[in-house]
This record gives sequence, structure tokens and C-alpha cells, in this order.
Amino acid sequence: MGDRQSAYFLKAEGITKVYSDGTVALRDVDLEVRPGEILGLLGENGAGKTTLTKILSGLLPPTKGRVISPRGPVRFGSPREALDFGIGMVHQHFALVGTFTAVENVALSHERPFTPLHLEETRRKLERLMEESGLRVPLDVPVEKLAVGEQQRVEILKVLSRDVDLLILDEPTSVLTPLEVDELFGLLRRLRDEGKSIILITHKLKEVGAITDRVVVLRKGELVGDFKTAEVSTEQLAQLMVGRPIETELGRPVELAEEPLPRRLSRAKEGVAHTGPGVLHVEDLVVRGDTGELAVQGVSFDVYAGEIFGIAGVEGNGQTELVEALTGLRPAVSGKATINGVDVLGKDPREIYRLGVAHIPEDRWKLGLVLPFTLAENAILGVHRWEEFRGPFSILRWRRINAHVRNLMERFDIQATGPNAPAKSLSGGNQQKLIVGRELAKDPAIIIASQPTRGLDIGAAQYIRDILVEMRNRGRAILLVSADLDEVLALSDRVAIMYEGKFMAVAAPEELDRETIGMLMGGVAVEGRS
Repeated sequence: MGDRQSAYFLKAEGITKVYSDGTVALRDVDLEVRPGEILGLLGENGAGKTTLTKILSGLLPPTKGRVISPRGPVRFGSPREALDFGIGMVHQHFALVGTFTAVENVALSHERPFTPLHLEETRRKLERLMEESGLRVPLDVPVEKLAVGEQQRVEILKVLSRDVDLLILDEPTSVLTPLEVDELFGLLRRLRDEGKSIILITHKLKEVGAITDRVVVLRKGELVGDFKTAEVSTEQLAQLMVGRPIETELGRPVELAEEPLPRRLSRAKEGVAHTGPGVLHVEDLVVRGDTGELAVQGVSFDVYAGEIFGIAGVEGNGQTELVEALTGLRPAVSGKATINGVDVLGKDPREIYRLGVAHIPEDRWKLGLVLPFTLAENAILGVHRWEEFRGPFSILRWRRINAHVRNLMERFDIQATGPNAPAKSLSGGNQQKLIVGRELAKDPAIIIASQPTRGLDIGAAQYIRDILVEMRNRGRAILLVSADLDEVLALSDRVAIMYEGKFMAVAAPEELDRETIGMLMGGVAVEGRS
């Protein structure tokens, strides 16, 4: 463990990281992590945040530079060595054994090879931590059956159970209700007051002001700012992150590339009352989850042309199963769902997409892209049978495909070396832009967007949001599912609050205050809402 009487717990000096393909992820970065402090770490996707924290937590060695503690230089050969020192990290992409339960995963993180798992002791510790933190998960369900948000909570609980001195959290609040965020922040403050060190990686600038004591900013692998939080504005932080002025209030536009969406966006709500079936009509839909439970329980709603219908709620309350049923990825038990009057239940995804559906999936790595494939190969997934791309004997027309990809790269500001670059070489923001570009190239009647900005930096997230609003303004129907409550409220014309497979309320955003939303997201019925 580190020396808690020192002015710092850990210090990075001159850290440089160059990957085998020549990519310079970090360049001469100095960082001091102090006891009893919550440190915010900001930067765009690809800025080097994850690389830096992986070095601090033993996952990667630096190419140059050193990490020192008050006792002298330290070099961790593995995350276990870092954990033994007192450093734990909650990763954005989870390190869980899918077939193991939450209890088994946490117990596994404590034990040494060839030793028995202390499951009952782990269970008691997890129950205590869930009570203290407010982060609740099913303890006896294989984690591969859990929603992404529930898996993230398992990761947080796993690291908290180690009683570490330095806790590194990568986007921990993306799947929590406002009440759960408050409870987590309360826990972090208690840990800070006990002398613990905390690094919080986040793209939500309001969280920086709410919870951090100090904030550092990385841009293109270099440290460009180190401030006391009280002495810097969100506008300054946003400009440091992206290298240019950017408006930071969610729902306000930034400048877009001219080609795809040349005009600044209007988010004015017209308040038109819709009647009759929408472009998407859902009636009494019932869907089972992976473990056989009813994940969606009799949901009914319509999404109309020129409207964004948002679904808010903590992940794991049926949103994933709802979207999968509507896109042909999961069978429904009963009910009805139509797109422009055509029944979609029981159809496969290809048939549904031919009806004019674009699908931006919640997990871009698992469902959106084939990472080893090139941009060109990924850009035609689902449309590779189009006559435009297919010649005699079903031979792909690569010249046309590459021209199509270059057009998408220009229109949607996808930063890549060219059509033949592997998708895995792109930053998260550019991967998401590729998916959005591919889906919108279908000229859809309805866009089903699930967690469209998860894990994106402020610039990339704003870009995706602006595109969705522009498509609404062009008359498209949009179903937006997001665990980011601010995002749903800012973009949606109507909002449904989902809890345990049911809609607790459907209303215009201005009709719902945050206290009411928090109660509804937690399953508390509010008088006058149904």
C-alpha cells in the first residue's frame, strides 16, 4: 500500500506510450494523484485517457517515463500487482467472465490461482456494499444475461470490494438513475474523506463540477490543463478538450461538417397532437428476457414522423429486449408492432430493414461493427445485396463501395486513413459515426437509436445528437433509447419512463421535473402519471 502521509499517492513522470503500429498514445505526460482527492480526467476519445489509466493500473507498460510512489519507482507487471499495491480500475469495457454470476466474478477477483472461491463471504460483502452504495445487481444470474448497465455495476462493486487506496472509474454514471448517481457520489465523497484517491474519467462536464476537486485535460496524448475545479469553467474545459470553442449546454448545436447537414439545427417543439397509428405502432408488446422473465410487459406506444420519442430508464428494465424485438433480433411473446402498417414481429432483421428501418445498436462492438473488417466492409453490412454494390454472379463492386465509403467519411466527418483501414483502428467516436453513416445512407423512414452517444467525447456526442435532430426535422420518426437522462430530455418531443418492462409515464419533457423522473425511474408511481 502507498504512504498515506505523503503529499501524493502516485505520480507519473514523463509518460510516453507508443504502440507497435507507431501510434503515439501519450507524449511526455506528468500526473500527480493525491490522497483525499477526486481527480477528473477529461479528453476526447483517443486523447490517451484510457492508455494512461491502464499504465497506472498495471495493464500496460509505458514506452518511456516512470510511475513513482513516495517509496520510489513502481512498475506493475499485471493488474493483480497494482491491486496488491492498492490500485483498482473499473473499465468501460468490462473484464467479467460471462458464464459466472456476480458473486463468482467478485470472488474470482479476490482469489489466487488454484485456491477455492469464498462465495459466502463474498456474498455478504456484496450485500453490504450494495446497501451502502445503492448499486444493486442480481447476484446469482450469469453476468452475460445481465444488461450492460447491470454489468457495469458488477464491475464497480468488484473493485469497491477490494478496499483500494486509488479507485479509477471510467464513465461510471452512464447507466445510473439520478438517485443512484447521487448515492455513488456520496460514496466517493466518503472514500475521499477517508483519505482515498479517486480518478474519475467522464465526458459529462456537469459531473466534473459536482464531484471533483481537481481536473486534468488530455488532448492528442498531451496534458493541456491541470486546474482546481473551482477555478475553471465548463466552457474552458470543453475548449481544451477539443482544441476549439464549443457550446457545452446539452441540446445546443455546434458547427457540423457542411456536406451532410449544412444548416444549424432547430430544436423547437411544434407541439402538434398526433392521432392514429404512427410510423412505428406498438401495441401490448410482451417480450421475454434471456433468463425467461417477462422483460417487456404489455408496452404500447406510437412514434410519428417528425418526432423523437425517447425512452428513459436505468438499463436492465426491458429497453434492450424492446429494441431487439422491434429489430428482429428477439422473438416477442405476444402483442403487435407495425412499421407503416406492416407487421414486423416474427420477421428477420433483413426484412425489417427493407421496410425503412435504421438501427443504431447499443453496443457498437458487439452488434454494430465487425472490428477486424475494414471501413468498406463494415459500411455495406446489411446493404451488401444492393444492386449498387453487387455485380454479376453477386461479385461485389469494390470501386463503387470505396467511393461510397469516401462519401460517408466526408459527409459524417469520419477520421480514418481510408476505406481499407480496419474498424478497430478508429476511435469510439469515429466508429459510431461509421455506424450512423451506414444506417442513414439507407434513407430510413424510422431510426431506432439505442445508447447512440455512450462513451463518446463531448464533440462526437454532440455531432450524433445534432444528426438525430436534423433527421427529425426532415420528417423521420426516431425512437431514442438512452440511459443518459439529460440526452433524452434535451432531444425528445415525448418521453416514456421505463421500469421493469412497463412505461411508468409518457409525457412531454417540460411536463416532468427531475424529482418526479427520478422517482419514476426507481419504480415509484406518481399520482396523475400512468
